[in-house]
Amino acid sequence: MQLLGLVAWLVLSFVAAGVGAIASVEAASFYAQLMRPSWAPPASVFGPVWSVLYALMGVAAWLVWRERGATREALTLFVAQLAANALWSWLFFAWHQGALASAEVLVLLLLIAATIVAFWRIRRLAAVLMLPYLVWVSFASALTWSIWQSNPGLLQ
Repeated sequence: MQLLGLVAWLVLSFVAAGVGAIASVEAASFYAQLMRPSWAPPASVFGPVWSVLYALMGVAAWLVWRERGATREALTLFVAQLAANALWSWLFFAWHQGALASAEVLVLLLLIAATIVAFWRIRRLAAVLMLPYLVWVSFASALTWSIWQSNPGLLQ
């Protein structure tokens, strides 16, 4: 049962990744067209980083799910942040909505932070596993804002 639970949480995390990936089919070519700050990573960095982060997220959710003291609130927050994560890719890459993506990524940050707090109360290791994700999305927030501001013709 525990292994099945782990697989289920990993699958859920990677389904969210897949939903975002569908929106990002043309992401590499679109990203190449954008004026980016000097500190922006190359497009080839995003796939490996996100793969690790989604795996960590799935394990974190599983650790919380298997605890007797797990609350529905904690796992609901987790699912909500996954949905917000997938939505960002659609806003930015598919629909070229820089302003909405910049605002939405802040909502995503709040959801991640709330998830970490909820996870901390149940299983601290799960919260710690979410910290790289929080750091990366914080970086992505600044990058989103910077790219949006630098590309008024390509991003609304």
